[in-house]
Amino acid sequence: MRKILPYLLLIPTFFVIIMFVYSPAVNSFKMSLYRENKFGTKTMFVGTQNFEKVFNDSEYMGIALFTLVYVALTVAATIFFAFILALLLNKNVPGTYLYRALIFIPYAVSPAIAGTLWTFLLDPVAGHVNYFFTSIFGTQIAWLTTEPYAFVALLFATVWKMMPFDIIFYIAGLQSISNDLLESATLDGAGPLTKIWKIKFPLVSPITFYLVIMNIISAMFSSFAIVDVMTRGGPGGSTTTMMYKVYLDAFSYQKTGLASAQSVIMFAIMAVVTIVYFVFGEKRVHYR
Repeated sequence: MRKILPYLLLIPTFFVIIMFVYSPAVNSFKMSLYRENKFGTKTMFVGTQNFEKVFNDSEYMGIALFTLVYVALTVAATIFFAFILALLLNKNVPGTYLYRALIFIPYAVSPAIAGTLWTFLLDPVAGHVNYFFTSIFGTQIAWLTTEPYAFVALLFATVWKMMPFDIIFYIAGLQSISNDLLESATLDGAGPLTKIWKIKFPLVSPITFYLVIMNIISAMFSSFAIVDVMTRGGPGGSTTTMMYKVYLDAFSYQKTGLASAQSVIMFAIMAVVTIVYFVFGEKRVHYR
């Protein structure tokens, strides 16, 4: 009985995973091969026509390109600023523990709440950001309704939301670096910047390796709520991501077949990115 008990305790977890992860995924693969009317009363097998329609859609190709740029900039900015802030928060100064607790707050709130907060801050009339710009530069910017400011606002809000997660991991990694190693580098004439980029950053490369793939997944999927709340893909569809396009086609336009095909395409992209990243990226990781 003692051998069977652990497996019995795992049954609820397996049930939830199968019902809410694997079952919808399998259903998406199936629905990508069918076309359904708007009332959901009739389906017709169309094979790969949904995929062909997606790949022949110039608008979708533009959305895919925007998503690529958005994810790349988000991940790069998040990793860079998280590492810099982790270096500062790793110093033994008064109030360090308080700063660490405060900086984790953005990660604790949901993406929808984060988007709402930045929508208020970037309001062209009553927002604090425009109040600052008006006071300093004498101008107001419609951040969420004009290009390219909508993209900049979206990028900033996403980085703000994702960064605390990375900071916590980097702080843990930096604290594990031996002081003897840094003192030896100092005796050899290494300056502060040399120690940061030649010693500390390579030594936390396993953490960076993990954070990059997690940030890619977060930027691809979890940022949906931020886009929906802040810009709704506008202005003129300029900030529509692949994930938001799936939502629009599935729930706004009732094109479930196309939406399912797009979700399968996103799954394939993430699978390829993950495999390529693990095959080639792990060679640059320094394990201690």
